[in-house]
Amino acid sequence: MGMSVMIGTATESDTEHVLKLQYLCYQSEAELYNDYSLEPLTQTLEELRGEMAAGPVLVARLGTEVVGAVRGRIEADGAATIGTLMVHPRMRRHGLGRRLLSAMEELLAGRSATADRFRLRTGHRSEGNLRLYRRLGYAPVGTEVVTRRLSVVTLEKRRAAPAAVPELAVAG
Repeated sequence: MGMSVMIGTATESDTEHVLKLQYLCYQSEAELYNDYSLEPLTQTLEELRGEMAAGPVLVARLGTEVVGAVRGRIEADGAATIGTLMVHPRMRRHGLGRRLLSAMEELLAGRSATADRFRLRTGHRSEGNLRLYRRLGYAPVGTEVVTRRLSVVTLEKRRAAPAAVPELAVAG
C-alpha cells in the first residue's frame, strides 16, 4: 500500500533535510547552466536557517522523508514572492510542484491582505519550470542577466480577488 504525500509547515528540525534536498535538486540546474556555483548549491546551513526564519517554508513529506519544499515571503512592494521550489527527482512529474506552489500561494494570501500579486524567478533555460509556471497563470515580466551563462526570468501573476460574501437581506 502506497503512502500519500502530505504538505505542511517546515520546522527547525527540517532545516538539514531541506538543505540536502536542495543540493540534490539543484544538480540538474547546475548541469543545465554548467555552473556549480549556483546559490542553492553553495548555501550554508546557517544561511538556510536565517532564510527559513524570515518567511514561511512548506515541505512535502512522504512518510517522514522530506521530498519537496518551497519558500515564500511578502515584499515591501506588495508582491508575495515564492522561491526555491524543489521536488525530489524521483517524485517529479506527479503534480507535487504544482501542489507546493498552490499551497504557498494560499498561505501567503492568508498572511497578507495587501499582497496583490505572486512573483517567482527561474533560469532562462529551465523549460520545465517555465512551462509549469505559465500553466499556472504566471507571465514573464522581466529578465536579468546574471552571468554569460545564466539569465533569470521573473514571472508574476495577479492574485485572485477574494470571493465576495453575499449580503443578507434583512426583513424589516
